[in-house]
Amino acid sequence: MSEKNLVQTVHDTLFDEMKRDDRVLVLGEDVGARGGVFRVTMGFLDEFGEDRVIDTPLDECLIAGVAIGLAIDGMRPVAEMQFADFSFPGFNQIVQEAARIRYRSNGDFSVPMVIRAPYGGGVHGALYHSQSVEAFYAHVPGLKVVVPSTPYDAKGMLIQALEDPDPVIYLEHKKTYRLIKGEVPDERYTVPFGKAELRRPGSDLTVISYGLMHHLCVEAADRLSGDGIEVEVIDLRSIFPLDIDTVLESVGRTNKAMVVYEDNKFLGAGAEVAAQIAEHAMFELDAPIKRIAGPHVPAMPYAPTLEHWFMPSVDSLEQEMRKLADY
Repeated sequence: MSEKNLVQTVHDTLFDEMKRDDRVLVLGEDVGARGGVFRVTMGFLDEFGEDRVIDTPLDECLIAGVAIGLAIDGMRPVAEMQFADFSFPGFNQIVQEAARIRYRSNGDFSVPMVIRAPYGGGVHGALYHSQSVEAFYAHVPGLKVVVPSTPYDAKGMLIQALEDPDPVIYLEHKKTYRLIKGEVPDERYTVPFGKAELRRPGSDLTVISYGLMHHLCVEAADRLSGDGIEVEVIDLRSIFPLDIDTVLESVGRTNKAMVVYEDNKFLGAGAEVAAQIAEHAMFELDAPIKRIAGPHVPAMPYAPTLEHWFMPSVDSLEQEMRKLADY
């Protein structure tokens, strides 16, 4: 076991997988000599050369399209979108082509590609550098969307993504890169998609979250424990496929549900979770389902005070959890 932060884990895992499997390659803006904006591919160019570490033009449509072609031709490309916001110029290739080639070819072709994308706020990235994009892609059949929140999951889910025969959107919250540390086994392992993790047991309410929000929820729940309020916290880890069974099992025990996500509240990924709880467990509930999310404004503000206003915080989550527990 080694203690690592999340960004180091992604770097080491990808490096090891490229050494293990010649089919794995990376492509994206500045992934070569610079090693990426967040240094995830630092040292890769010297080790693997330009044929497997491809610095691309500033063209996400090209990045996604080339990755699709490489995947169909038998490679295992890892396409880096420098920021998740930048993936939108490649939206047509990802949604219309990568997600649907297996279907339109009647199973003759698959697209085993991984799209890595740093997402989320809290780092003063403002417009174009802070968006949460998971709901856009989770809506599309043919795409898997995963959000590891711990270094352990980052390694296991990245290896799982590389082994998957279909395209995977692998989202990394930027603020967790160096903030979150944990023990990571040295041996190779996978973390299956579509399996949520119960991180903190509790009896008074269930809180469902993912990414950075998961860690804030655990911290808020730990605070409430001192007052005798025990909050059960579930980390979804996988937006699609979605492990609704674990969620419903927990809600059936606590009889109260809160869903926390950073994206705009309206039609965010948490809205689907809330809808499925209402559909399958309405008569188990002792209170309305509560959603805590970002406001419906066009972009994450740059000013630190406004960015703080936009994002759920430990303080605000603690207050909302207390209200729901007392309902």
